[in-house]
Amino acid sequence: MRTIDFSPMYRSVVGFDRLAALLDSAAAQDSAAGYPPYNIERTDENTYRIEIAVAGFRPEELGVEVKENLLTVTGRKAANDDTRKFLHRGLAERNFERRFQLADYVIVTDADLSDGLLSISLKRELPEALKPRTIAISTAPKAPLIEAEKAA
Repeated sequence: MRTIDFSPMYRSVVGFDRLAALLDSAAAQDSAAGYPPYNIERTDENTYRIEIAVAGFRPEELGVEVKENLLTVTGRKAANDDTRKFLHRGLAERNFERRFQLADYVIVTDADLSDGLLSISLKRELPEALKPRTIAISTAPKAPLIEAEKAA
């Protein structure tokens, strides 16, 4: 297991407390729980996709929730192992909760379950006030010369 020490960064940055806390929590979450595995993919300049391996889960056993800037994906399996006798159990069908911190203005647009992968589509939508815009530069028209100024 690899741990990363972020303490030297804390000495040289000011005002990034939220970022530092996010890095710490992400490092702790990844080292503590690697289930279920997932991919985060950038599909375009402002679109992303999170794919989570949820083999054996039905759509009604999965939950996707967004609250403020936190995306939470949960899986709850009903205990139905009473009649099954396993000689080897290699498929992890246990309950889970996976959290993703979303950046500002990132919204979830879609969630799809196919072939054991839960795909969650995200899009960054900046408000019009924050989008870059070009400002036209105008020049003042030259004032006509008055006849008295010409004679002088």
